[in-house]
Amino acid sequence: MAGLFLGRIGVAPAGSFPWPCTQSHRLCLNNVMDAIEHFTRLFAYDGWANQEVLAGLRIAVTPLPRALALMAHIFSSQRLWMERLEQRPQSLPVWPEFTIEECDKQAAELLALWKNYLANSSEADLAEPVSYRNSKGEAWSSRKDDILMHLITHSAYHRGQVAATVRAAGSTPAYTDFIHSIRQGLVK
Repeated sequence: MAGLFLGRIGVAPAGSFPWPCTQSHRLCLNNVMDAIEHFTRLFAYDGWANQEVLAGLRIAVTPLPRALALMAHIFSSQRLWMERLEQRPQSLPVWPEFTIEECDKQAAELLALWKNYLANSSEADLAEPVSYRNSKGEAWSSRKDDILMHLITHSAYHRGQVAATVRAAGSTPAYTDFIHSIRQGLVK
């Protein structure tokens, strides 16, 4: 039985699945890759897509401050969540005012930070909760794998807003579909 098992990204006891990922308490995705590999691939895609959008904003005929603000928010949010995962204080506002050059710098740094974070994590680590305070000061606790998935979807959501902003200005937005990055070999 092939299929995606994510049930809280699927930590389950051995013997509970009808496919071979049952030999240990693994986070199993389609019996093909583990959660670390999966998130590493998603963050590689995210980094590529962010670079594509920034490249498009650099060549825009008209400055697009809203689009740049959305990209700055993506990077600030990723840094904030990294700091929460590492139990460090917040270093940036949630909506910073970055230049395109500052966005480029953040994009490169964050791609390396997430790659390193995942390379030094185990699947069991990803199932662990982390406690933090949100931007309203409310105390929360979330699983690390849920935080990582949130970051991927949060970035895609805001890149969609950037695309709408670019299109409304009469330009063509960057083509950042995940499947395009895979078909073209831009993300492995």
